[in-house]
Amino acid sequence: MDYNNTIHLPQTDFPMRAGLPKREPEMLSAMEAKGLYHKMVKRNEGKPRFVLHDGPPYANGNIHIGTAMNKILKDIIVKSRNMTGFCAPYVPGWDTHGLPIETAVLKDKSVKREEMSTAEFRTKCQEYAEGYIARMTEQFKRLGVLGEWENPYITLKPEFEAKQIEVFGKMAEKGLIYKGMKPVYWCPFDQTALAEAEIEYQDDPCTTIFVKFPVRDDKGKLGQYCDLSKTYFVIWTTTPWTIPGNFAICVNAEFDYVLLKAPNGEVYILAQELAQSVCKAAGVDYDACEVLYTCKGSEFELMRATHPLFDRESVILCGDHVTLEAGSGCVHTAPGFGAEDFAICQAYDKAGKTNIGVPVPVNAKGIMTDERYNGQYYAKGNDMVVEDLEKEGFLLCKEQITHSYPHCWRCKHPIIYRATEQWFCSVDAIKDAAVKSCDNIQWHPGWGKERMVSMISERNDWCISRQRVWGVPIPIFYCDDCGADIVTPETIAHVAQFFREHGSNIWFDSEARDLLPQGFVCPKCGKAHFTKETDIMDVWFDSGSTWAAVANARDYLKYPADLYLEGGDQYRGWFQSSMLTSIACNGVAPYKQIVTHGWTVDGEGKVMHKSLGNAVSPDDVLKEYGADILRLWVASAEYTQDMRISPEILKQLSQAYLKIRNTARYMLGNLSGFDPDKKVAPEKMVGLDRWALHQLGKLAKTCRAAYHSYDFHIAYRAIYNFCVVEMSNFYLDIIKDRLYCGDDAGRASAQTALYTILDGMTRLIAPVLAFTSDEIWAAMPHAKTDNAESVLMNDMPDFDPAFALSEDEEARWAKVMALRDDVNKALELARSEQGVKKNQDADLTLTFTAEGWKEFETLRMDEDDLAAICIVSAVTVAQGEGEGYKGEFFDGLTVKVSPAAGEKCPRCWNHDKHIGTPGHHAELCDRCAHVVGGKD
Repeated sequence: MDYNNTIHLPQTDFPMRAGLPKREPEMLSAMEAKGLYHKMVKRNEGKPRFVLHDGPPYANGNIHIGTAMNKILKDIIVKSRNMTGFCAPYVPGWDTHGLPIETAVLKDKSVKREEMSTAEFRTKCQEYAEGYIARMTEQFKRLGVLGEWENPYITLKPEFEAKQIEVFGKMAEKGLIYKGMKPVYWCPFDQTALAEAEIEYQDDPCTTIFVKFPVRDDKGKLGQYCDLSKTYFVIWTTTPWTIPGNFAICVNAEFDYVLLKAPNGEVYILAQELAQSVCKAAGVDYDACEVLYTCKGSEFELMRATHPLFDRESVILCGDHVTLEAGSGCVHTAPGFGAEDFAICQAYDKAGKTNIGVPVPVNAKGIMTDERYNGQYYAKGNDMVVEDLEKEGFLLCKEQITHSYPHCWRCKHPIIYRATEQWFCSVDAIKDAAVKSCDNIQWHPGWGKERMVSMISERNDWCISRQRVWGVPIPIFYCDDCGADIVTPETIAHVAQFFREHGSNIWFDSEARDLLPQGFVCPKCGKAHFTKETDIMDVWFDSGSTWAAVANARDYLKYPADLYLEGGDQYRGWFQSSMLTSIACNGVAPYKQIVTHGWTVDGEGKVMHKSLGNAVSPDDVLKEYGADILRLWVASAEYTQDMRISPEILKQLSQAYLKIRNTARYMLGNLSGFDPDKKVAPEKMVGLDRWALHQLGKLAKTCRAAYHSYDFHIAYRAIYNFCVVEMSNFYLDIIKDRLYCGDDAGRASAQTALYTILDGMTRLIAPVLAFTSDEIWAAMPHAKTDNAESVLMNDMPDFDPAFALSEDEEARWAKVMALRDDVNKALELARSEQGVKKNQDADLTLTFTAEGWKEFETLRMDEDDLAAICIVSAVTVAQGEGEGYKGEFFDGLTVKVSPAAGEKCPRCWNHDKHIGTPGHHAELCDRCAHVVGGKD
């Protein structure tokens, strides 16, 4: 008889090899065709809303591994929330204004800027951005990211620009917008102001100098101690080109200063604590110097020094910003080139003690404009200033060092501090409220709160104007008659409506009078002659307004949003600009939670660069492995830190993926013909099956908590370990005989457990494995109560109390697993030493010591149960000191492996000494004989 026909072998069309690069695009097309995203969200209508508000990527290039990681993280969150009791819509967005696009369009040889109007040029910029939006949309969708791709938010859209104008107007109405002359980050290459978020620091070589400023007017205080003709205030700077802008020297009123006479007869005014280090730098023997006088810095206030290169004075001021960290304690002060310099000079001017003003002897192109270096680029002027100081005897010393210097993040050139007339947002006015709001925000990781509080507390007012054309215009008018700056609720509403109807190009296409309400007159003088502002808004004002233009504007979203998720750089960028505009307008933060991810680096932790050959392209990963492997990488790593990726890491993850996939495949194969609506009741199930479902419940509880807390690596690791440890290494191995050869009742119990486990496991991994989870879902049977269309149309499982085990029962199964681990070790040795080919070719003798016997009795298993658990033909249990392998995991156990006694059953391959004996089947073991129907 052919007994194979009586065995229930696995049957499934689910392929062992995924072929993801080829099959995923087909699955993606099917998801799009049936509108899976919208069905997923619609299913959850009426549930509590959860809104992850998308931080807009910049529309000027293909996605890279960092942007891919960012979007996958967001997709995992959106899908997990939609499967755990929330309605979680996702609206992707794009940042589209700004200098990079403007620069890229200008490089296009077909674009003749000088022959185009501003509006025409801006249209070219818009076309450029829209081209990349289309390209990036397809790239993000290919990653398995679901969202409202057909209706994203785009910062260049008229409705968005109109909302942004309204945000600006509300801030202006509250007196938070003002025009002022102060130093800002300035890019000479791009000729525009920059925000703090647009600055990146690089190490640059520089010449640091100590310069002697001769005392000119000591207010009658110092002449009694020294020869004033040889007495100098000594300043220090790392930017010699700013020396022509020097109009003051700052000291700290509370520090001790010395008049230090050097061996050459010169007297230097220095902070006492820094005098020795200055002498060392200048090659002056400090021990040979003489301290002529010691006093507080306050005694120097309003003394005068002579500028070493120009025929003018530098006044001595007192400022708390002077420290003893470096330099000389006498700080070079150029109000046109430094924020602190500007502030201290303005304070003295306003107090009527000085009349310094804000001289700025460098123009927008970085060209020096003073009478001595006029026409020189500031970087070249650096060397010229040092050379002249040395030539004229005022250079105490110089040194070549490398220091961290700010650069423009767009063009990568060094920037300068330069005082210009700009539009600002007053951060000081809203700083306290913004800091306080951080107490009510959940931060993941927790250090985010401290970083945000620190950055807001320490920042200066926000320079929001840019001297470019590709952006949202600053909606301010000027009265030609009285010079008033005009921004009123009436003008804002009018401009916003114009932008909503026509887009912001109308600002550049129209005269000022045509942009104002009919009959509008200057609120100050009553005249009606106007011009309009030509600057545009900082692009961070665009993205900082998304809470108003998107989260608060679409009725299916909400404001404040539940979550913002971006990289750590956004504490200076989008996190902060959004916070400031929202606090300014409404007094609340725009988000309830902040999640921060790290950077992507190579396998050795190095930053990826094409020049180093270590960059990993999402496109290359998709071609070789598929999107689900990339998604598994995102979920497997602790993303709040820098995330390593390399071919080796991806290869390891592909192996982990196959373990999950083939675990599912094995379960699918053994569910052939199973009807989920005819599951075995929990109380009638085999104990081992109940244990397995208890483990599933624990897995569900762990994964749901991990998804909720955004700790996706915990969910991934739990699912992987479940597949490897509880399932493949234990449960699935043991139940194979029952599934293939057992009776109907035992098989039905196992199938019920397998179905429930596969159903739950597929739902739990669905947020991560976007394509594979749906592939499994399509291949498996479903209960009538489930939505068979997509796994995403169903909820994640939770811990089912019907399968809950007591602590004692769970401890009992842990001991069973420990015993089995020792048995497997013994069998492994027997295969190499005794030639035992298969476990079923062995009989075991398990011998327990007295203590071990006490533990064994708690297992409540007879010898047949143990044989099934250990997958051997027979087990004999004994007490005492046995021979064989000494157990490592189950105390007091010795395992002896012997060749199996009896004949081998051709159906189940177990050996049985009863085969062929009187009253028993001639070929089959008693179990198999019963199953196939009788004895021979």
